[in-house]
Amino acid sequence: MTQDLRWQSCLLAWLLLLAPAHAQPAKPDIEKILVTAQRRHLLGTASTASEGVVDDSELQLTPAYRPGQLLETVPGLIVTLHSGEGKANQYLMRGYNLDHGTDLETYVDGMPINQPTHAHGQGYTDLNFLIPELEDSLTYTKGPYYGDVGDFGTVGSVRINLRDDSADQISLTAGTLGFERVLAAGAQHAGSGTVLGAIEMQHYDGPFVKPDDARKENGVLRYSQGNDETGFTVTFMGYHQVWTNTTDIPLRAITEGIVPDRFGTLDPSDGGHAVRLSLSSEAHQDAGPGTLTLSTFYIYNQLHLINDFTHYLADPIHGDQEDQFENRNILGGATTYSLPIRIAGLQNELTAGTLIRNDMLLVGRLPSEGQIPLTFAQASGDPASYFNRDHVNLLAGALYVQATTHWTPSIRTVLALRDDTQHGTDFDEYAQLHQTAGYTNGGTRSQSLLQPKGSLITDPVHDLELYASAGEGFHSADLRGVNQDVSVDLGLPHTPLLARQIGEEVGLRSTPFPNVTFTLALYNLWQQSETIIDPDIGQDVAGPPSRRYGLEANVTWQIAKYLEFYASFSANHTRFTQNFDDGTGHLGEYITDAPADTGSAALYLINLGPWRGGLDFRYLGNYPLSSGPCVNAAAVHDFPGIATSCANAPTALGQVNGHGFGQFNLDAQYRISPAWTFGLGIYNLLNTRAAAAEFWYVDRLESEIATYPDGRAGIHEHPLEPLMARFTVTRRF
Repeated sequence: MTQDLRWQSCLLAWLLLLAPAHAQPAKPDIEKILVTAQRRHLLGTASTASEGVVDDSELQLTPAYRPGQLLETVPGLIVTLHSGEGKANQYLMRGYNLDHGTDLETYVDGMPINQPTHAHGQGYTDLNFLIPELEDSLTYTKGPYYGDVGDFGTVGSVRINLRDDSADQISLTAGTLGFERVLAAGAQHAGSGTVLGAIEMQHYDGPFVKPDDARKENGVLRYSQGNDETGFTVTFMGYHQVWTNTTDIPLRAITEGIVPDRFGTLDPSDGGHAVRLSLSSEAHQDAGPGTLTLSTFYIYNQLHLINDFTHYLADPIHGDQEDQFENRNILGGATTYSLPIRIAGLQNELTAGTLIRNDMLLVGRLPSEGQIPLTFAQASGDPASYFNRDHVNLLAGALYVQATTHWTPSIRTVLALRDDTQHGTDFDEYAQLHQTAGYTNGGTRSQSLLQPKGSLITDPVHDLELYASAGEGFHSADLRGVNQDVSVDLGLPHTPLLARQIGEEVGLRSTPFPNVTFTLALYNLWQQSETIIDPDIGQDVAGPPSRRYGLEANVTWQIAKYLEFYASFSANHTRFTQNFDDGTGHLGEYITDAPADTGSAALYLINLGPWRGGLDFRYLGNYPLSSGPCVNAAAVHDFPGIATSCANAPTALGQVNGHGFGQFNLDAQYRISPAWTFGLGIYNLLNTRAAAAEFWYVDRLESEIATYPDGRAGIHEHPLEPLMARFTVTRRF
């Protein structure tokens, strides 16, 4: 959006805001009057202690300065960012660095958001297309215990539901760090249904020396008819954003004065742009004695991420900037049939479901300089693996059945069996070049995986349920990496297309008082292949097996009908099952960027007279940056010809750790009349100075070309934004 267009948009919004109040009577406020705390109403229906519902009240009152941060209402989930605003968030939960969405299955109104075999990160989950005011509720699960949870869902799954109705409104926001936003939304009855429309335009610079200049446009058009029991929706969504990347930079660039401060950049030409278009439908109706649910979706994604991660490590002349790009079309649908039935005198709820999805994409990466692609002949030192352009077709299908059986009034079981099949074909345009390096991305791979799942639930006393669960799940791997691994036969186990994950959990859910709910879960999770980040290419790759165990505790307290308190804490033990060389001369069992603990606490205030708002504290614990201490053999391997031991290797000697953060955020709204509302958001309330994300890897600055031929290991940091304020005025009609 140009500066002139931004001013025109703001002028239009103000004219609409100042429209005469008699132009149309203000609609009754459709928002909920009380905090309904659906987290407290799962006794008798939940199958584990690690699932829940977040209602509209909590979503709308959560102080979030990015759309993706609304997912932090999921216990133990932290949503941060390590690059430009248009990039997908980084997600961390249960001792996992989920990167940009790996192992966090995400749906929006029946549409799958995760993108396999992605240009940047496996399972890439970009939620920038969401308009927060249109989110109605979300449900979440954790662990491989649910029949309807598939690829990327073993650690966690989130299903976001959009609202069908909205008050007619215009909202204008202005804030520090160059934040500007205009939202227009409303709904009208059409025949026997409702048409909802919304348009959002946003601009944000951030605190960076090179402003993010993130310019975003969102649009939603939705038709709904019926209700939660029988009805349907059809939704069109459109999203476009252009931005500048200020990605994580090595701390030594700051201490050596190469950049002025932690908000500086080493390559101001980094940036990106994204386009997303989707058309989806959902329908549910009675079918005989049961309920049938149908969903369909078509999604188009276009993305260019232009980053310089390692600076002058590979190419000492042009630098290491690269353009990761893709054009993706996704077509698919799902069906579910639920049937209550008595068998042998026992009450059962049977559910059967199917899913089919086809991803057709052009995906790749090319070295660039100043966002201009370089040919292999132009690039100086870039290996063949830096040049990729692949035509990929991924077909995924799933079948599952699940039975909930009530054996006695106090004992029930949930048993499920799920079968997933994936088939992928890759045509490698650079096959001839890659073959000179001894591999290819091209090929066809297929795999099926049968996954049993089960939970035992008992309520030995009133208002207490105990859970014991076990099951299997999986996450898929990037097809290009799977084909590469097969094409280079080293006599080792090949990377599976579907990496198995096995989990166990025990937990409890209790309401010791009518207004208090407490949950506790103890979990264990093993996976066949940990997804790790390769900083040389800025992309996820398949790693060795890993194991995690830990606990998670949550409490919800309805203090008064207008005030709710919520808190969550997760502690995690995370390790590879074998020593891993992280490429910096370090060797050990630590999984990098996997947090030891996470937590949150929030106060929600709603409709205390004209006031409503939320105050929250989000907490990310410390995490390892290296896989272990420096080991001589690893140092010699990672810095050949330079290091003879850790003593003369360009890396730290001991274990390298990163530091988390704690941050307070506040949103407050004051309604001065049925038509006018004023809001104030203050984020990073105490101006905490910390890193939003830290990484440890090898790069090389321009000044180090002669002295460090194999690069230098260092901590790379992306800062947490300083104190921010945003003021909003909303006019309802």
